[in-house]
Amino acid sequence: MQTDIDPRNLIGLRTLDRDGRKIGTVDEVYLDDATGVPEWAAVRTGFFSRDAFVPLEPSEVVDGVLRVPFERALVKEAPDFGVGRHLSPEQELRLYHHYGLDTSDTGAPVSDENMSFGRIAGSER
Repeated sequence: MQTDIDPRNLIGLRTLDRDGRKIGTVDEVYLDDATGVPEWAAVRTGFFSRDAFVPLEPSEVVDGVLRVPFERALVKEAPDFGVGRHLSPEQELRLYHHYGLDTSDTGAPVSDENMSFGRIAGSER
């Protein structure tokens, strides 16, 4: 993910899966507590549906569209934590595991104390 992108510019972006199928629209962006880098997007998956969290790394913005490297079904099956609140370390770990993403640079398990976790863009710590 581009680290210099303003998270406010992600709100409202159409989101496509790895096959180019529409998943939904970015509703909220969550920042890493330690770095302030956009880390998660909450994507509204339909008019009467819920928001599903998608990782912004390794996703990318191309031509005004957020492209995620996952199938739409996997995104829609992501754990539902609701939106508008801080993600807990446990919730983030569950999301990383759901998407099959490693939570460390070395591949070794990382303790919760050594990880930083997301807050909503524009919110105070």
